[in-house]
Amino acid sequence: MTEPRRKRGAERTSNRGPSAIPQLPPRRVMNPYPPMAVLSADQIEAIHQASMHILENFGIEVMSKRALALFERAGAKVDHGSMNVRLDRGMVDEALKTTRASYTLTPRNPARAIHLGGNTINFTLVAGPPNVHDMERGRRAGNLADYCDLVRLAQHFNCIHMLGNQVCAPIELPANSRHLDTYFANLTLTDKCFHVSAIGRGRALDGIEMMAIARGLTLDQIGQDPGVTTIISVNSPRRFDEMMAEGLMTMAEYGQSVAVTPFTLMGAMSPVTLAGALAQQNAEALFGIVLTQLVRPGAPVMYGAFTSNVDMKSGAPAFGTPENTKANIASGQLARRYNLPYRTTPGSASNAADAQGAYETLMALWGAVLGHGNLVYHAAGWQEGGLTASFEKLIIDVEMMQHMMEFLRPIVVDEEELAVEALGAVPTGGHFFGEPHTLERYATAFYQPMLSNWQNYEAWQEAGALDTTARATRLWKKALEEYVQPAMDPAVRETLEAYMARRKEAIGQGEP
Repeated sequence: MTEPRRKRGAERTSNRGPSAIPQLPPRRVMNPYPPMAVLSADQIEAIHQASMHILENFGIEVMSKRALALFERAGAKVDHGSMNVRLDRGMVDEALKTTRASYTLTPRNPARAIHLGGNTINFTLVAGPPNVHDMERGRRAGNLADYCDLVRLAQHFNCIHMLGNQVCAPIELPANSRHLDTYFANLTLTDKCFHVSAIGRGRALDGIEMMAIARGLTLDQIGQDPGVTTIISVNSPRRFDEMMAEGLMTMAEYGQSVAVTPFTLMGAMSPVTLAGALAQQNAEALFGIVLTQLVRPGAPVMYGAFTSNVDMKSGAPAFGTPENTKANIASGQLARRYNLPYRTTPGSASNAADAQGAYETLMALWGAVLGHGNLVYHAAGWQEGGLTASFEKLIIDVEMMQHMMEFLRPIVVDEEELAVEALGAVPTGGHFFGEPHTLERYATAFYQPMLSNWQNYEAWQEAGALDTTARATRLWKKALEEYVQPAMDPAVRETLEAYMARRKEAIGQGEP
């Protein structure tokens, strides 16, 4: 009797066969628990005051003449020679009065709308790596074929709510126009929201226009009903380069979402202390937020945070550290002080889809969730400190996100759930396996993992003795087999293709 039972167990959990990969249904994920506070109200105020001191006395370098003119007209102290801008706290306060506490991004499928703010949590695909990796083909340069497969996986898994900006860089395509190819892949292979590149005005505007085409809207209409967002990476310490500033202003001008995100690595681009790094992050984030409101009062904007530390022995970035986790929570407190949606990130410095990659990511993910992050960026597929998009890590991350989503589902306490009658029906020393209360619920009682293996050792060996990473390889391949491309009106596709061709010809060898 033992042997057949083991075989059935092996077949049931081998991740092969016709049954679909178990996953949670699409849903808006809410955090029902109070946000954690690692800082007192007095400490938050001290960080705010330090940030105001930075803005008023040290200033921020802005390498954009257009942005300098905007700040000067608004009353900021602008030194055109050094491109330094100093803001007083009154200007910051006035700008914050026109920001929104929450807003919605709508893709071409309105059912996939993204709600940013309040207690809603959204997870995105990794964005930006120049490399891609899987266990069968190894590490390689980013390319369009892998890009499209990773986007298909994002469409397939319900817990990935949004695409980041270029899940991997398709480096075989011209750098000045490949954003058009990736936007087209995002719009045709998925029906979810995505981040556009904000490296300059042209790339941002192309993303806005292509989303407008996919939704059948004019630029004026999408300005009232945003559909895309971007990350504005501050060149910490205290610099907005020209391309980022232009991208930010373009997004704000057309009413699209911006997440202003300083990259404050403690010990390198910010002070080695967490309090000092948070003060710098806060000043840089608020500066960019002010700029969005100078361009267009009411423009949707997020408080972005990406504070972690470096390895002081080598200078290499570290992620998923205790300091990174605390920063994720503390940054949520700062975002709530200004009544802004909050963008955060779970990350790992591991070079492989291994235990280090999992425990570092999960540490940072807990910080993002406890800090009430609204947009958890780079949530699926981040590897090698963001230099590689990993197929296996994407699957491992999806499993962790689904675990987190189920953890966030509130506990129901009512007459049925208390199961007092069932407790009375089972004799002392008995079991609940055959109890009607159990039989009515056994199929849906608990979260069903897609990646975990709960076989005994003998059955696990018989099924191939696959570790987590090997099982993840099977799963991403199976997910690509299960993938269904969302329908698109042929006329819309043709319009997008025509837009791409026209823009590529216009760009030529220049910048978009």
